[in-house]
Amino acid sequence: MTAIETGTEDLRAEIDGGVAVITMNRPDRRNAFSPAMVSALGGVLALVETDETVGCVVLTGAGGAFCAGGDVKSMAAPPADLGNGAGLSLALACDLRYAVPAAVLTTAFAKVGFAGDYGGTWFLTRLVGSSKAKELYYFSERLSAEEAHRLGIVNAIFPPADFEREVMERARRLAQGPSIAYRYMKENLNRAVSGELGECMDLEVTHHAHTGLTEDHREAARAFTEKREPHFHGR
Repeated sequence: MTAIETGTEDLRAEIDGGVAVITMNRPDRRNAFSPAMVSALGGVLALVETDETVGCVVLTGAGGAFCAGGDVKSMAAPPADLGNGAGLSLALACDLRYAVPAAVLTTAFAKVGFAGDYGGTWFLTRLVGSSKAKELYYFSERLSAEEAHRLGIVNAIFPPADFEREVMERARRLAQGPSIAYRYMKENLNRAVSGELGECMDLEVTHHAHTGLTEDHREAARAFTEKREPHFHGR
């Protein structure tokens, strides 16, 4: 395990087996943003993005919460366990989201007279559709983990005792997987949300052909015939 210097106690970061674990560390404030945290988060994300030893990034919060968003003490709206306002927006920007059964999500902006930021309206609309996203923003209702899972906002719910193990198991699988293929998959899937079918199919076949020329593909083919697990190297 390799620690990453963040320059502030408000954010911890480390690399463990190809997984960068970034922890927002203000548990007494439910990991609400501070200027130091936001600045450090930008720097760490830029660092791990170009680190070839990192195959997956896990973003989490210390204590019993993910992130309460902006730290405005005068807000009447209570912070949420998984995401509140900008904290939820941060979670929505991730590829995958996991929660514990007691987690609660809310946009919260309407309750404090804000319109919303950090890309939350864009990400939420892509996940649940325009009408549901508007409802969640207009009324700022608190969603249970089960409701968030039903809507597709949360990918899975794990018991607290198993949460870290389950998440890290998936993160390590991604980190050890075919990174080139994953990159192309992500681009294909993101384009599919708003692109035309013909454009998406053209992009898909181009990426498919490129991955067929990689060392990872050849290794996977050998592993299949040899009845063993493949070992990917991102080449």
